[in-house]
Amino acid sequence: MNKVAFYTLGCKVNQYETEAMEELFEKEGYEIVDIDTYADIYVINTCTVTNLSDRKSRQFIRRSKRINKESIIAVVGCYSQVAPEEIVEIEGVDVIIGTTERHRILELCEKAKENNEILNIVQDIKGMKNFEELNIDEVKSKTRAFVKIQDGCNQFCSYCIIPYARGPIRSRSLKSIVKECERLAGSGFKEVVLTGIHVASYGKDLINDNITLLDVIEEINNVKGIDRIRLSSIEPTLIDDEFMKRYAKLSKACAHFHLSLQSGSDTVLKKMNRKYTTNQYRETVSIIRKYLPDAGITTDIIVGFPGETDENFNETLDFVKDIGFSRIHVFKYSPRKGTPASKYKNQVDGNVKHKRSERLINLSEEEMAKFHSKFIGETMEILFEKKMKNHEEYMEGYTNNYIRVAAKTNSDIGGQILPVKILARKKEYLIGKIEDF
Repeated sequence: MNKVAFYTLGCKVNQYETEAMEELFEKEGYEIVDIDTYADIYVINTCTVTNLSDRKSRQFIRRSKRINKESIIAVVGCYSQVAPEEIVEIEGVDVIIGTTERHRILELCEKAKENNEILNIVQDIKGMKNFEELNIDEVKSKTRAFVKIQDGCNQFCSYCIIPYARGPIRSRSLKSIVKECERLAGSGFKEVVLTGIHVASYGKDLINDNITLLDVIEEINNVKGIDRIRLSSIEPTLIDDEFMKRYAKLSKACAHFHLSLQSGSDTVLKKMNRKYTTNQYRETVSIIRKYLPDAGITTDIIVGFPGETDENFNETLDFVKDIGFSRIHVFKYSPRKGTPASKYKNQVDGNVKHKRSERLINLSEEEMAKFHSKFIGETMEILFEKKMKNHEEYMEGYTNNYIRVAAKTNSDIGGQILPVKILARKKEYLIGKIEDF
């Protein structure tokens, strides 16, 4: 049996696309093996968010070739899309695919091997209009499944290369999304996470269909077997009273919103070319909590953006305290070649970035603890996923509002949603006792 190994860098969308490509190989009799082992074909699904991502991609390309000098190396994804000329120069690369035509990967790898030639099919995606279907029939986990509903981004934030790597927004058809969710429900999944490059823009390109993200959620809410619908990162401008009025009526829609922030300073937000102010963000959170008081609000924040002063950073700290996030992902700004921000003056010193990052992470932990403490003594529904590392007598999973919870059990309850009485808090998660059911 021929062997193929995959290595994925970057976001959940990349992970989804890797699973889809793995399935293409499996259907043709290939065995999927670990990236560190001998394989006939190595597929590197790249990310290009930072220069570090590019470097990691190059490292894995070279490393894979060292394991098997006769192997076919296929480089796919965002880095390939924005810099195919760099990929071509890396010794050992046989196939180069950008962020389209990934359904052809098996055909191209076999052709490269047969003809002993380098195949570069990266194409200009500026005018791309159609969503490329990469279906997954067999998802490997059995609890949460990611469903890609959208690709591309039209935002052009000043620090971000992704619009150049992914092209303009393209939405998947509602029929195709629902069909995949029905298939997932039939495989035993309880939760789907709707993901994409800019999920909030779903439907804006489907002018004739007049379909919105909310329409998608409402349709999936009718799929038997799916008990939870969760959104990946969305823009705060998506949500208004009408959105939440409809959303809150849906029994399966999770009380969890990952609202992208990036900075709590209006000065910095403007330089970032973000399309909202802190007041608009605050209003969005207020609307969410009006309908779902216990909603978990998670976010991403970049520290050390060019020109960010101590005053700007302190504005972010104050804003974080004001909002009361349940979790914050903190990133130190990294200049990305090809973006406007990489040329901005007043780049922030690395030591300053590090100190700001540490302060914000500490504050994030304090805010998480406050949010978690509200639920001690409560009974919450947990979708159990897996055994805890180093504590195999415990199974862990997540609440509807995205709090990690662990409970002691002798049974394999993975994939089940069970009532748990919350007893105490450990760092970053809660401990509970499974109630009789």
